[in-house]
Amino acid sequence: MKIEMSSPGYREAMLQVPINGKVQCLVCERRCLLVEGGKGWCRTRTNYEGKLYTLIYGAVSSLSANPIEKKPLYHFYPGSRALTAGSWSCNFGCPWCQNWDISKTAPPPHSQIMSPEDFIRETLRQGCQGTSISFNEPTLSLEWSLDVFGLAREKGLYNTFVTNGYMTEEALALLAEAGLNAMNVDIKGEAPTIRKHCKGIEVEQVWARCQQALELDLHLEITTLVIPSVNDGDECLSNIASRIATELGVEVPWHVSGYFPAYHFTAPPTSINTLERACDIGRGAGLQYVYIGNMPGHPGDNTHCPNCGEAIILRQGFSVLEYHLLGGVCKYCETTIPGVWWSEKPEGGLVSAPPGPPDQ
Repeated sequence: MKIEMSSPGYREAMLQVPINGKVQCLVCERRCLLVEGGKGWCRTRTNYEGKLYTLIYGAVSSLSANPIEKKPLYHFYPGSRALTAGSWSCNFGCPWCQNWDISKTAPPPHSQIMSPEDFIRETLRQGCQGTSISFNEPTLSLEWSLDVFGLAREKGLYNTFVTNGYMTEEALALLAEAGLNAMNVDIKGEAPTIRKHCKGIEVEQVWARCQQALELDLHLEITTLVIPSVNDGDECLSNIASRIATELGVEVPWHVSGYFPAYHFTAPPTSINTLERACDIGRGAGLQYVYIGNMPGHPGDNTHCPNCGEAIILRQGFSVLEYHLLGGVCKYCETTIPGVWWSEKPEGGLVSAPPGPPDQ
């Protein structure tokens, strides 16, 4: 295999170690060991002459300015927008992937390339308040993300990840140091189910990264795409909710989102009753903020103060209709609401969601 070192999408990868003539990738917990000329499980990294190279530095498959609520991040600068970029491929093998057209595709030989500088210029041009790496698994774009985050921080922009959480401890530490501010992590279910459906993934590593995110003072929210026959049982949902409460904290938001048939999975869409049951299970486990996702207009989309019960953020789809917090304090009872909030009330709100693929 011949690599032209001048190709803009190719860059020597971070987090690699040579082992007996091979090279091991330490970006995600698959920790692939690559022979000369070989690629990792995700197909975005290759061993070339004993060194690991990323093939997707700046390779952008999707780009759109999205409401932060679309991530979903509900306790992080409500009503703001993040310029969101996706690339190619994934390190999971989920058969229900909602973004399968890019996540199941190896990097094409002539991808559109966007430099970190151009991405930040576009973020500012579109009037966004921050960045987001999403759509496919952002961990695969580690090197580009690190460069983007550093530039964004210099411009006063926030940085977010929408991720399956399967990066290594070292990768997450680098991201936080570079300027990552918030993550939404997808907890897909319990160990046997995830190992089967996601092709060998060990979900304990995802829980470990969630704990590390909190230790690094990153804002964290959890999403579970509730899929019939996969993770919609009471026991599974109860176990996820209980682990969030005991291992991460009752104040960490949990989004239980509706699934729609996609890619190779044909289970029927998640019913509203199932999502409402999941919401009840979460609250029963002590979680203070449980949200129903992918059901626009459902009251489970709103934020209520856990002390007085008043609605303090009202949403319609991805739009913020009412915002009754100042500096993170409920205006009705002055209870502090965990999150990252505006120091002053934001003007207006989003009236519609810009086009673009769903976040993970």
